[in-house]
Amino acid sequence: MAQYNILVVDDSVFMRRIISDLISENPQYNIIGTAKNGQEAIEQVKLLRPDAVTMDVEMPVMNGLDALQRIMAEQPTPVIMLSSLTEAGAAETIKALEWGAVDFIRKPSGSISLDLYKVKQLLHEKLQMAVRTKLRSFQPIGQPPLLTKRNQAPLARNKTGLFRQPDVPKTITEGSMHFDHLVGIGTSTGGPRALHQVISNIPAGFPAPILIVQHMPPNFTKSLAQRLNDVSQIQVVEAAEGDVLKTATAYVAPGGWHMIVHKEANRTYKIRLTKDEPRSGHRPSVDVMFESLLCLSELKRHVVLMTGMGSDGARGMLSLRQSGIQTTIAESEETCVVYGMPRAAVEMQAAMHVLPQHNIAARLAQCVLP
Repeated sequence: MAQYNILVVDDSVFMRRIISDLISENPQYNIIGTAKNGQEAIEQVKLLRPDAVTMDVEMPVMNGLDALQRIMAEQPTPVIMLSSLTEAGAAETIKALEWGAVDFIRKPSGSISLDLYKVKQLLHEKLQMAVRTKLRSFQPIGQPPLLTKRNQAPLARNKTGLFRQPDVPKTITEGSMHFDHLVGIGTSTGGPRALHQVISNIPAGFPAPILIVQHMPPNFTKSLAQRLNDVSQIQVVEAAEGDVLKTATAYVAPGGWHMIVHKEANRTYKIRLTKDEPRSGHRPSVDVMFESLLCLSELKRHVVLMTGMGSDGARGMLSLRQSGIQTTIAESEETCVVYGMPRAAVEMQAAMHVLPQHNIAARLAQCVLP
Protein backbone atom coordinates (compact mmCIF):
# COMPACT_ATOMS: atom_id res chain seq x y z
CA MET A 1 0.00 0.00 0.00
CA ALA A 2 1.37 3.41 -0.98
CA GLN A 3 1.96 5.78 1.91
CA TYR A 4 1.47 9.52 1.62
CA ASN A 5 3.16 12.24 3.66
CA ILE A 6 0.92 14.89 5.20
CA LEU A 7 1.81 18.27 6.76
CA VAL A 8 -0.61 19.58 9.42
CA VAL A 9 -0.79 23.35 9.94
CA ASP A 10 -2.69 24.92 12.87
CA ASP A 11 -1.79 27.49 15.53
CA SER A 12 -3.39 25.35 18.28
CA VAL A 13 -1.22 22.60 19.79
CA PHE A 14 -4.42 20.75 20.70
CA MET A 15 -5.83 20.91 17.15
CA ARG A 16 -2.49 19.88 15.61
CA ARG A 17 -2.51 16.79 17.83
CA ILE A 18 -6.19 16.00 17.15
CA ILE A 19 -5.89 16.39 13.36
CA SER A 20 -2.61 14.45 13.27
CA ASP A 21 -4.07 11.58 15.32
CA LEU A 22 -7.20 11.40 13.16
CA ILE A 23 -5.16 11.29 9.95
CA SER A 24 -2.74 8.71 11.37
CA GLU A 25 -5.57 6.27 12.09
CA ASN A 26 -5.36 5.43 8.39
CA PRO A 27 -2.04 3.62 7.79
CA GLN A 28 -1.99 5.09 4.30
CA TYR A 29 -1.04 8.50 5.74
CA ASN A 30 2.12 9.54 7.55
CA ILE A 31 2.37 12.87 9.40
CA ILE A 32 5.66 14.14 8.07
CA GLY A 33 5.56 17.38 10.06
CA THR A 34 3.49 20.15 11.65
CA ALA A 35 3.55 23.95 11.56
CA LYS A 36 1.96 26.57 13.82
CA ASN A 37 1.58 29.41 11.31
CA GLY A 38 1.60 30.14 7.61
CA GLN A 39 5.26 31.17 7.47
CA GLU A 40 6.34 27.88 8.99
CA ALA A 41 4.03 26.07 6.58
CA ILE A 42 5.74 27.61 3.55
CA GLU A 43 9.16 26.62 4.89
CA GLN A 44 8.04 23.08 5.74
CA VAL A 45 6.45 22.54 2.34
CA LYS A 46 9.72 23.49 0.63
CA LEU A 47 11.80 21.35 3.02
CA LEU A 48 9.60 18.25 3.38
CA ARG A 49 7.69 18.25 0.05
CA PRO A 50 4.52 16.66 1.51
CA ASP A 51 1.94 14.97 -0.67
CA ALA A 52 -0.80 17.13 0.89
CA VAL A 53 -1.31 19.81 3.53
CA THR A 54 -4.15 20.52 5.97
CA MET A 55 -4.22 24.28 6.61
CA ASP A 56 -6.03 26.35 9.24
CA VAL A 57 -7.22 29.77 8.09
CA GLU A 58 -6.76 32.05 11.12
CA MET A 59 -3.19 31.94 12.47
CA PRO A 60 -0.68 34.48 13.81
CA VAL A 61 2.42 35.68 11.93
CA MET A 62 0.91 34.61 8.57
CA ASN A 63 -2.62 33.31 8.06
CA GLY A 64 -3.67 30.35 5.94
CA LEU A 65 -4.81 32.41 2.95
CA ASP A 66 -1.48 34.22 2.62
CA ALA A 67 0.39 30.94 3.04
CA LEU A 68 -1.81 29.22 0.45
CA GLN A 69 -1.07 31.74 -2.26
CA ARG A 70 2.68 31.51 -1.58
CA ILE A 71 2.62 27.71 -1.66
CA MET A 72 0.63 27.61 -4.90
CA ALA A 73 3.03 30.09 -6.51
CA GLU A 74 6.31 28.62 -5.24
CA GLN A 75 5.74 24.90 -4.51
CA PRO A 76 2.27 23.84 -5.74
CA THR A 77 0.94 21.24 -3.29
CA PRO A 78 -2.61 19.95 -2.66
CA VAL A 79 -4.01 21.91 0.29
CA ILE A 80 -7.16 21.15 2.28
CA MET A 81 -8.40 24.12 4.33
CA LEU A 82 -9.81 23.76 7.84
CA SER A 83 -12.69 26.22 7.98
CA SER A 84 -14.75 27.65 10.82
CA LEU A 85 -18.54 27.64 10.59
CA THR A 86 -18.85 31.43 10.86
CA GLU A 87 -19.97 33.62 7.96
CA ALA A 88 -16.48 35.11 7.68
CA GLY A 89 -14.98 31.61 7.82
CA ALA A 90 -17.21 30.45 4.97
CA ALA A 91 -16.34 33.51 2.87
CA GLU A 92 -12.62 32.96 3.41
CA THR A 93 -13.01 29.31 2.47
CA ILE A 94 -14.58 30.26 -0.87
CA LYS A 95 -11.64 32.59 -1.47
CA ALA A 96 -9.17 29.80 -0.65
CA LEU A 97 -10.87 27.43 -3.09
CA GLU A 98 -10.55 30.05 -5.83
CA TRP A 99 -6.86 30.47 -5.02
CA GLY A 100 -6.00 26.80 -5.40
CA ALA A 101 -7.05 24.85 -2.30
CA VAL A 102 -8.45 21.52 -3.51
CA ASP A 103 -11.14 21.24 -0.81
CA PHE A 104 -12.06 22.12 2.77
CA ILE A 105 -13.26 20.56 6.02
CA ARG A 106 -15.33 22.29 8.66
CA LYS A 107 -13.47 22.38 11.97
CA PRO A 108 -15.10 20.52 14.87
CA SER A 109 -17.50 22.68 16.87
CA GLY A 110 -19.16 22.42 20.27
CA SER A 111 -18.20 19.24 22.10
CA ILE A 112 -15.32 18.14 19.92
CA SER A 113 -15.84 14.43 20.69
CA LEU A 114 -19.23 14.53 18.96
CA ASP A 115 -17.64 15.66 15.69
CA LEU A 116 -14.49 13.52 15.67
CA TYR A 117 -15.86 10.52 13.81
CA LYS A 118 -17.36 12.67 11.05
CA VAL A 119 -14.19 14.79 10.80
CA LYS A 120 -12.04 11.66 10.56
CA GLN A 121 -14.16 10.26 7.73
CA LEU A 122 -14.00 13.53 5.83
CA LEU A 123 -10.26 13.90 6.37
CA HIS A 124 -9.54 10.45 4.99
CA GLU A 125 -11.95 10.92 2.05
CA LYS A 126 -10.61 14.32 1.06
CA LEU A 127 -6.97 13.36 1.56
CA GLN A 128 -7.52 10.36 -0.71
CA MET A 129 -8.65 12.78 -3.40
CA ALA A 130 -5.98 15.41 -2.64
CA VAL A 131 -2.94 13.14 -2.85
CA ARG A 132 -4.09 12.00 -6.29
CA THR A 133 -4.70 15.51 -7.58
CA LYS A 134 -2.33 16.53 -10.34
CA LEU A 135 -1.84 20.25 -9.92
CA ARG A 136 -1.32 22.02 -13.20
CA SER A 137 0.20 25.40 -13.86
CA PHE A 138 -1.69 27.61 -11.43
CA GLN A 139 -3.25 30.77 -12.79
CA PRO A 140 -4.52 33.01 -9.98
CA ILE A 141 -8.12 34.22 -10.14
CA GLY A 142 -8.87 37.54 -8.46
CA GLN A 143 -5.83 37.13 -6.24
CA PRO A 144 -4.09 39.98 -4.39
CA PRO A 145 -0.40 40.62 -5.09
CA LEU A 146 1.92 38.02 -3.60
CA LEU A 147 3.81 38.98 -0.46
CA THR A 148 7.49 39.03 -1.34
CA LYS A 149 10.66 39.67 0.64
CA ARG A 150 10.50 43.27 -0.58
CA ASN A 151 6.83 43.60 0.30
CA GLN A 152 6.00 42.00 3.63
CA ALA A 153 3.35 44.53 4.66
CA PRO A 154 0.01 42.86 5.44
CA LEU A 155 -2.71 43.34 2.86
CA ALA A 156 -5.69 45.49 3.76
CA ARG A 157 -8.79 43.54 4.71
CA ASN A 158 -12.44 44.45 4.88
CA LYS A 159 -14.84 43.72 7.77
CA THR A 160 -15.22 40.06 6.76
CA GLY A 161 -11.46 39.56 6.91
CA LEU A 162 -11.08 39.21 3.16
CA PHE A 163 -8.69 41.19 0.99
CA ARG A 164 -10.21 44.36 -0.37
CA GLN A 165 -10.63 44.19 -4.11
CA PRO A 166 -10.67 47.28 -6.32
CA ASP A 167 -14.18 48.64 -6.67
CA VAL A 168 -15.55 47.66 -10.08
CA PRO A 169 -18.88 49.23 -11.05
CA LYS A 170 -21.50 46.60 -11.85
CA THR A 171 -24.26 47.48 -14.27
CA ILE A 172 -27.38 45.73 -13.04
CA THR A 173 -29.70 44.52 -15.78
CA GLU A 174 -33.20 43.77 -14.51
CA GLY A 175 -34.03 40.18 -15.35
CA SER A 176 -37.14 39.18 -17.25
CA MET A 177 -39.54 36.34 -16.41
CA HIS A 178 -39.95 35.70 -20.15
CA PHE A 179 -37.28 33.55 -21.78
CA ASP A 180 -36.77 30.70 -24.23
CA HIS A 181 -33.50 29.31 -22.86
CA LEU A 182 -32.51 27.77 -19.51
CA VAL A 183 -29.01 26.78 -18.32
CA GLY A 184 -28.13 24.21 -15.63
CA ILE A 185 -24.63 23.71 -14.17
CA GLY A 186 -23.46 20.98 -11.79
CA THR A 187 -20.10 20.73 -10.04
CA SER A 188 -18.36 19.49 -6.91
CA THR A 189 -14.68 19.34 -5.86
CA GLY A 190 -12.90 22.24 -7.56
CA GLY A 191 -16.26 23.81 -8.36
CA PRO A 192 -15.92 27.28 -6.78
CA ARG A 193 -12.89 28.03 -8.92
CA ALA A 194 -14.56 26.59 -12.03
CA LEU A 195 -17.75 28.55 -11.38
CA HIS A 196 -15.73 31.74 -10.90
CA GLN A 197 -14.15 31.17 -14.32
CA VAL A 198 -17.46 30.47 -16.06
CA ILE A 199 -19.94 32.78 -14.33
CA SER A 200 -17.62 35.81 -14.36
CA ASN A 201 -17.49 35.50 -18.16
CA ILE A 202 -21.25 35.32 -18.74
CA PRO A 203 -22.20 38.60 -20.46
CA ALA A 204 -24.50 41.19 -18.88
CA GLY A 205 -28.12 40.82 -19.89
CA PHE A 206 -27.71 37.07 -20.51
CA PRO A 207 -31.18 36.06 -21.81
CA ALA A 208 -31.60 32.94 -19.66
CA PRO A 209 -31.68 31.94 -15.99
CA ILE A 210 -28.78 29.79 -14.77
CA LEU A 211 -29.30 27.06 -12.16
CA ILE A 212 -26.19 25.99 -10.20
CA VAL A 213 -25.75 22.93 -8.00
CA GLN A 214 -22.45 22.89 -6.12
CA HIS A 215 -21.90 20.13 -3.55
CA MET A 216 -21.35 22.25 -0.45
CA PRO A 217 -22.79 22.53 3.10
CA PRO A 218 -25.24 25.24 4.28
CA ASN A 219 -23.77 28.71 4.84
CA PHE A 220 -20.95 28.01 2.39
CA THR A 221 -23.37 28.13 -0.57
CA LYS A 222 -24.51 31.57 0.57
CA SER A 223 -20.91 32.79 0.63
CA LEU A 224 -20.31 31.19 -2.77
CA ALA A 225 -23.31 33.02 -4.27
CA GLN A 226 -22.15 36.33 -2.77
CA ARG A 227 -18.64 35.84 -4.12
CA LEU A 228 -19.87 34.94 -7.61
CA ASN A 229 -22.18 37.95 -7.57
CA ASP A 230 -19.20 40.19 -6.74
CA VAL A 231 -17.24 39.05 -9.79
CA SER A 232 -20.05 38.67 -12.32
CA GLN A 233 -21.92 40.84 -14.81
CA ILE A 234 -25.16 39.06 -13.93
CA GLN A 235 -26.95 38.70 -10.59
CA VAL A 236 -26.05 35.62 -8.52
CA VAL A 237 -28.16 34.64 -5.52
CA GLU A 238 -28.59 31.69 -3.21
CA ALA A 239 -31.90 30.17 -4.30
CA ALA A 240 -34.93 30.44 -2.01
CA GLU A 241 -38.25 28.59 -2.07
CA GLY A 242 -40.62 30.20 -4.57
CA ASP A 243 -38.03 32.32 -6.38
CA VAL A 244 -39.36 33.21 -9.84
CA LEU A 245 -36.73 32.46 -12.49
CA LYS A 246 -35.47 35.49 -14.38
CA THR A 247 -32.95 36.09 -17.12
CA ALA A 248 -29.48 37.46 -16.29
CA THR A 249 -29.68 35.72 -12.90
CA ALA A 250 -27.92 32.64 -11.53
CA TYR A 251 -29.45 30.65 -8.67
CA VAL A 252 -27.15 28.60 -6.39
CA ALA A 253 -28.85 25.65 -4.68
CA PRO A 254 -28.60 26.11 -0.89
CA GLY A 255 -26.59 23.50 1.00
CA GLY A 256 -28.76 20.75 2.43
CA TRP A 257 -31.61 21.23 -0.07
CA HIS A 258 -32.41 19.73 -3.46
CA MET A 259 -33.34 22.41 -6.02
CA ILE A 260 -35.88 21.76 -8.78
CA VAL A 261 -37.77 23.90 -11.29
CA HIS A 262 -41.57 23.98 -11.24
CA LYS A 263 -43.61 25.37 -14.14
CA GLU A 264 -46.63 27.48 -13.18
CA ALA A 265 -49.87 27.70 -15.21
CA ASN A 266 -49.01 31.15 -16.57
CA ARG A 267 -45.63 29.91 -17.90
CA THR A 268 -43.61 31.34 -15.11
CA TYR A 269 -41.00 29.08 -13.58
CA LYS A 270 -40.30 28.86 -9.85
CA ILE A 271 -37.66 27.33 -7.63
CA ARG A 272 -38.78 24.51 -5.37
CA LEU A 273 -36.55 23.30 -2.53
CA THR A 274 -36.99 19.84 -1.03
CA LYS A 275 -35.52 17.77 1.78
CA ASP A 276 -35.93 14.51 -0.12
CA GLU A 277 -33.31 11.85 0.59
CA PRO A 278 -29.78 12.59 -0.68
CA ARG A 279 -29.02 11.23 -4.16
CA SER A 280 -25.70 9.39 -4.41
CA GLY A 281 -24.87 10.89 -1.04
CA HIS A 282 -25.58 14.48 -2.13
CA ARG A 283 -28.17 17.07 -1.22
CA PRO A 284 -28.25 19.21 -3.30
CA SER A 285 -27.89 16.75 -6.16
CA VAL A 286 -27.14 17.64 -9.75
CA ASP A 287 -29.18 14.68 -11.00
CA VAL A 288 -32.26 15.91 -9.12
CA MET A 289 -31.93 19.38 -10.64
CA PHE A 290 -31.28 18.05 -14.17
CA GLU A 291 -34.23 15.65 -13.97
CA SER A 292 -36.57 18.53 -13.10
CA LEU A 293 -35.73 20.04 -16.51
CA LEU A 294 -36.91 16.97 -18.43
CA CYS A 295 -40.54 18.09 -18.69
CA LEU A 296 -39.65 21.64 -19.80
CA SER A 297 -39.46 20.77 -23.49
CA GLU A 298 -40.89 24.16 -24.48
CA LEU A 299 -37.54 25.68 -23.41
CA LYS A 300 -34.17 25.38 -25.10
CA ARG A 301 -32.14 23.71 -22.34
CA HIS A 302 -28.36 23.71 -21.96
CA VAL A 303 -26.57 21.81 -19.18
CA VAL A 304 -22.96 21.62 -18.02
CA LEU A 305 -21.04 19.21 -15.77
CA MET A 306 -17.73 20.39 -14.35
CA THR A 307 -15.02 19.14 -12.01
CA GLY A 308 -15.98 16.82 -9.16
CA MET A 309 -15.73 13.35 -7.65
CA GLY A 310 -18.25 10.64 -8.43
CA SER A 311 -20.90 10.66 -11.13
CA ASP A 312 -23.68 12.96 -9.89
CA GLY A 313 -25.36 14.63 -12.86
CA ALA A 314 -24.18 12.20 -15.54
CA ARG A 315 -27.39 10.15 -15.64
CA GLY A 316 -29.53 13.27 -15.56
CA MET A 317 -27.52 14.71 -18.44
CA LEU A 318 -27.95 11.49 -20.41
CA SER A 319 -31.73 11.56 -19.88
CA LEU A 320 -31.83 15.18 -21.05
CA ARG A 321 -29.78 14.39 -24.15
CA GLN A 322 -32.06 11.47 -24.99
CA SER A 323 -35.08 13.76 -24.57
CA GLY A 324 -33.79 16.15 -27.24
CA ILE A 325 -32.05 18.85 -25.20
CA GLN A 326 -30.12 21.46 -27.20
CA THR A 327 -26.72 21.39 -25.47
CA THR A 328 -24.81 19.14 -23.07
CA ILE A 329 -21.26 20.11 -22.07
CA ALA A 330 -18.70 18.23 -19.95
CA GLU A 331 -15.54 19.92 -18.74
CA SER A 332 -12.45 18.33 -20.26
CA GLU A 333 -9.92 16.47 -18.13
CA GLU A 334 -7.18 19.03 -18.81
CA THR A 335 -8.82 21.68 -16.60
CA CYS A 336 -10.63 19.54 -13.99
CA VAL A 337 -9.32 19.42 -10.42
CA VAL A 338 -11.02 16.00 -10.24
CA TYR A 339 -12.11 14.35 -13.49
CA GLY A 340 -15.01 12.35 -12.06
CA MET A 341 -18.46 13.75 -12.85
CA PRO A 342 -17.49 14.95 -16.36
CA ARG A 343 -15.74 11.63 -17.05
CA ALA A 344 -18.93 9.75 -16.16
CA ALA A 345 -20.92 11.92 -18.56
CA VAL A 346 -18.41 11.35 -21.37
CA GLU A 347 -18.31 7.59 -20.79
CA MET A 348 -22.13 7.44 -20.87
CA GLN A 349 -22.06 9.45 -24.12
CA ALA A 350 -24.20 12.09 -22.42
CA ALA A 351 -21.94 15.00 -23.45
CA MET A 352 -22.29 16.58 -26.88
CA HIS A 353 -19.29 18.83 -26.24
CA VAL A 354 -16.15 18.33 -24.11
CA LEU A 355 -14.57 21.71 -23.42
CA PRO A 356 -11.86 23.18 -21.21
CA GLN A 357 -13.16 25.34 -18.39
CA HIS A 358 -12.13 28.62 -20.02
CA ASN A 359 -14.22 27.91 -23.16
CA ILE A 360 -17.50 27.01 -21.46
CA ALA A 361 -18.90 30.52 -20.94
CA ALA A 362 -18.26 31.43 -24.58
CA ARG A 363 -20.04 28.28 -25.78
CA LEU A 364 -23.06 29.01 -23.57
CA ALA A 365 -23.20 32.57 -24.89
CA GLN A 366 -22.98 31.24 -28.45
CA CYS A 367 -25.88 28.86 -27.77
CA VAL A 368 -28.16 31.33 -25.97
CA LEU A 369 -27.52 34.79 -27.41
CA PRO A 370 -29.55 35.70 -30.52
